[in-house]
Amino acid sequence: MTKSPNDPPRHRGSLITGLRNNFIAGIIVIAPIGLTVWLIWTLIGWVDGFVWPFVPQAYHPEEFVNRLLGHVNDFGRADPTHPNYIEINVRGVGVVIFLVFTFIVGWIAKGLIGRSFLAWGEGLVSRMPVVRSIYNGAKQIAETVFAQTETSFDKACLIQYPRKGIWAIGFISTATKGELLEKAEAGPMVSVFVPTTPNPTSGFLLFFPKEDVIELDMTVEDAAKLVISAGLVYPGEKHAEMPEALDQLADRIGHHRHDD
Repeated sequence: MTKSPNDPPRHRGSLITGLRNNFIAGIIVIAPIGLTVWLIWTLIGWVDGFVWPFVPQAYHPEEFVNRLLGHVNDFGRADPTHPNYIEINVRGVGVVIFLVFTFIVGWIAKGLIGRSFLAWGEGLVSRMPVVRSIYNGAKQIAETVFAQTETSFDKACLIQYPRKGIWAIGFISTATKGELLEKAEAGPMVSVFVPTTPNPTSGFLLFFPKEDVIELDMTVEDAAKLVISAGLVYPGEKHAEMPEALDQLADRIGHHRHDD
């Protein structure tokens, strides 16, 4: 078969393919970084815009610097018409002020006076029908998201779920107590959290007779890695590696922090 003089060189297709693959790889790298930077920058700007209206004008960076340099009017305030007036737009100062203010409020709230004042305020809010619902909802969300104490799982276990003959990995959270134990009438029971794959932070809370739960020797972290990897990473395998983000997630599941 003869080659037509009008046919394009063969390497042109491979060159275009290579350029396209490099472009896609660049997008995969740049997009998460760019989105993260944009979100952080936007969040800082939002916090600054929320905080600065509560800060006296005299303490704004632009006002403070220009007054310090003598760029003021007859009333002693910064004069934007001054030929040497300096415009300052520093992002992040409002975030620092917000953090310092939050630390101070938290420190006061942990004291006796702060707790008494907080109890008085909550009692006042509890008598306002609409405000009470909004406050209680916001408080529950804040306590859930920013709780300082994390519960830990005791051990990893093997259970038959969702039916006998099918085995699943679970995390033993605690011994079953109270009404659940009394009404089940199954003897000693344990509460087992059965995670989903590949997101082990969601799952099912199940109650099993203690005799039906097989405790595993592997750590909770290793069991979480096994769940996250969909069975591809087994404890003790030397060459089994996971992405760093998933590895950190597995460590967090088995990590136990005690509240100071």
